[in-house]
Amino acid sequence: MKSEVDKLLEKHQQLNQLDFIKVISHVQRKSDGWILNTILLEGYDVAFKYRRKTAYRSLEGARINLTYYPQNEKVAGLEIETMKVVRIRKA
Repeated sequence: MKSEVDKLLEKHQQLNQLDFIKVISHVQRKSDGWILNTILLEGYDVAFKYRRKTAYRSLEGARINLTYYPQNEKVAGLEIETMKVVRIRKA
């Protein structure tokens, strides 16, 4: 029997999965009625972003499993690669 993540990865070709990865930094800030979360992961030079309606406890130092899409974001005229988190769970 396939897990929920395996089904998602099969259905969406650009979707990626990371398991048991350590969070180095976790920042939360308000943006248009949402809480924008940005996390940096051990061994990765790119920001992983997701939104929530309410603030969440800090994930700094925790091990997580996450599912994400790569995306490009334009900041101050420069194109920057970020990752859009679809699913995040503490490992």
